[in-house]
Amino acid sequence: MLIDTYGRTATDLRVSLTDRCNLRCTYCMPEEGLSWLAKPDLLTDDEILRLIRIAVTDLGVTEVRFTGGEPLLRPGLVALVERCAALRPRPRMSLTTNGIGLARTAQALADAGLDRVNVSLDTLRPDVFHTLTRRKRHQDVLDGLAAARAAGLTPVKVNTVLMPGFNDDEAPDLLAWAVGNGYELRFIEQMPLDAQHGWKRDGMITAEDILASLRTRFELTPEGGTERGSAPAERWRVDGGPARVGVIASVTRPFCAACDRTRLTADGQVRTCLFAREESDLRGALRSGATDEEMAALWRRAMWGKKAGSGLDDPEFLQPQRPMSAIGG
Repeated sequence: MLIDTYGRTATDLRVSLTDRCNLRCTYCMPEEGLSWLAKPDLLTDDEILRLIRIAVTDLGVTEVRFTGGEPLLRPGLVALVERCAALRPRPRMSLTTNGIGLARTAQALADAGLDRVNVSLDTLRPDVFHTLTRRKRHQDVLDGLAAARAAGLTPVKVNTVLMPGFNDDEAPDLLAWAVGNGYELRFIEQMPLDAQHGWKRDGMITAEDILASLRTRFELTPEGGTERGSAPAERWRVDGGPARVGVIASVTRPFCAACDRTRLTADGQVRTCLFAREESDLRGALRSGATDEEMAALWRRAMWGKKAGSGLDDPEFLQPQRPMSAIGG
C-alpha cells in the first residue's frame, strides 16, 4: 500500500508518457522556448509497464491514468494499454488528452482495453480556440470527442478551463453543448502550473464564478448528498438530471485531505502532488538493477513524506519548477 502520515492511501496512479504537446495552451506553456526531455531520459515502454505492474500488484493501485504532455504523441501507446490491461489484478485505465489524433486512435485504444477518456476543450469558438492554444485544431478535437463516444470510451469527460477575457462568457453554452452530445463537462479552476509562471490568483475564474454563470440558464442540484471523498470534481445534476456537470476547484476548494493520487513523470520521478517541489527518482534505481521489492520500498518512502496539502493558501507558496506539461495533469 501507498500510505502517508495523514492516513491517506494512494490507489490512483497518473502516468505521464511524454512532456511534449501539439498545442501551446496559454495557461500551460509559452508559445516557444520550452526544452523537451531528451529521449534517453524518458522511461521506455518496458520500464513504464514494470512500474505500473509494481504499483498494481505490490502497492494497491487500482486506477491508472495516462497523461502527458499529450499522451497520444507517445509511440506504442496502444500496445502499452494492451499490456496494462493484461495485468492481474487489472487496473481501470483512462487517458487525459487534448483530443488531437483521437479520431484515428479511439477505437484501437478501446479494443486494447482503455476504459474511458478525458478530453480538454475550452471553447466552442474556433477563433478563441486558436487564441488559447495557438493552433487551428478545433475541429480535430470535436472529431476526437465524437470518435471516443462512438468507441464506447464512456463516460467521455470534457475538461474546460475558463480564462478571463477569452472564454469566461461560454460556460452556459459549453454545458448546453455537452448535455446535447452526451459528454460530461467538468470546469477546472486555472492552476499555477504554467511554464511561464504567469498565474495570478486575483485574475482566475473561481468555482463560484462558474456556478453563478451556469445558474443563469440551468437549475443545478448537488448530486447525491454523499461525501465527495477523493473525487476532484464536485458534481451537480443539470435540470434534474440525468446529465451532470462537475467543477474542480483545486484552488478555492481543494480536496487534499482525501487525495488518493500518486504521480509518475515521463522521466521516472514520483510526485506526491501536482504542486510538489520535490520528486523521488525511480528511474535511477530501476536502471541500476533494483528489485521489485526495492522499487516498491522507494515508492512507499516517497509517499510517506506527502504533505498535508498543496500549500496554495500559504503566502510563501512557490509554483513547481516544472510545468504541467512535464508533470502530467
